[in-house]
Amino acid sequence: MSCAHTEDLPTGVTADATDECPDCAALGERHWVHLRQCLTCGHVACCDSSPHRHATAHHGASGHPVMRSHEPGESWRWCYPDNRLV
Repeated sequence: MSCAHTEDLPTGVTADATDECPDCAALGERHWVHLRQCLTCGHVACCDSSPHRHATAHHGASGHPVMRSHEPGESWRWCYPDNRLV
């Protein structure tokens, strides 16, 4: 699957964290459920099942449209504007 938002994504974006939500860590918390990576800038943040929903907050603040799962063995991507897997 794809969408128009995936066509303009940069290539070679590197994740800014490997095993934590830096936004939660900055708050002194370690209560995230799963991690997501922004495919525009590489920011890693916690999912919507986590208390702070930092991945969605990152989309809201930055407008970056597509993120992917940052969990081992998962490769799915989510487009926020289209509200669907891509």
